[in-house]
Amino acid sequence: MLLMLFALAVAGPMADPGPRPIVIAHRGASGERPEHTIAAYERAIEVGADFIEPDLVLTKDNVFVARHENDITNTTDVAAHPEFAGRKTVKTIDGERHEGWFTEDFTLAELKTLRAKERLPQLRPQNAAYDGRFEVPTLAEVIALAKKRSAKTGRTIGIYPETKHPTYFASIGKPMEQRLADQLRAAGWNSTDAPVFIQSFEVNNLKALRRMTRVRLIQLVASDGGPADRAQPSYAAMLTPEGLRAVATYADGLGPEKKLVVADDGVATALVRHAHAAGLKVHPWTLRAENYFLPPADRIGTDPRAHGRLRDEIARQLAAGIDGFFTDFPYDGVAARDAFAGSGK
Repeated sequence: MLLMLFALAVAGPMADPGPRPIVIAHRGASGERPEHTIAAYERAIEVGADFIEPDLVLTKDNVFVARHENDITNTTDVAAHPEFAGRKTVKTIDGERHEGWFTEDFTLAELKTLRAKERLPQLRPQNAAYDGRFEVPTLAEVIALAKKRSAKTGRTIGIYPETKHPTYFASIGKPMEQRLADQLRAAGWNSTDAPVFIQSFEVNNLKALRRMTRVRLIQLVASDGGPADRAQPSYAAMLTPEGLRAVATYADGLGPEKKLVVADDGVATALVRHAHAAGLKVHPWTLRAENYFLPPADRIGTDPRAHGRLRDEIARQLAAGIDGFFTDFPYDGVAARDAFAGSGK
């Protein structure tokens, strides 16, 4: 006992490991079910995800629904509905030309007649087997699911919504910010400890939300380009120590593309250290199992659809000091997170 106390005195107090990194189910368990469906969210909760992520777009009658984009051509069976053939159109969104069908041209009742389909059938043919089985869910349905399963499991399951193309939606008379803040408030979520993060690739969208809600906000950044609202010249400019301090004036964390945290060669960058110094949490995106998405060292074989060493990639991200991560495969994410914690690294 005396020897143990002496060793502790020499070594100093044990380091606080801090909160356990969170596992964010990217569009649900989208590696196992078509993305942004109740089935994908349910599967994510079943395997232990801490948060489920709905990307949010608006309908013609101003209801938030969960779709990766407002262009629903590749994520629903809308093209097979002759009654909607006349809705096909061409739009420019954030400077990019899109031809197809768009949520803002459909009422919620009309969208509910459609069924989801797998967005990446070439890489995930097993998911395509579920095509035609699931509706397009609303934000209200996602919130209800998270609350219901939290009550049933006894663990808090949060939501991590992303506002998609907020400047574009504002330009067509459908600003998102107050609607989202009001809906979260109605759900009882308007505090820094609410089980909610709101994320956006835009800047002014988050600044507006900061004035409307107390839930935590996350600034998304990519390895190239810049925010569509042109509030900053580039994401690179936002990732300097000075830029990160500016982000911390309106956001609680950073959602960087994964290679900004750990490069494809496996070497960690200084981003987590700089972000933490600015008071920001770090939640990188997106960790996926298929060889197509993995760094070369983690691939197994040459088939782009085959699964490689996802858990090894997650472990390197965790070793870099991240506070959570987005994954299409939350089962592997939870296992990798727990194994890393158990290793004492």
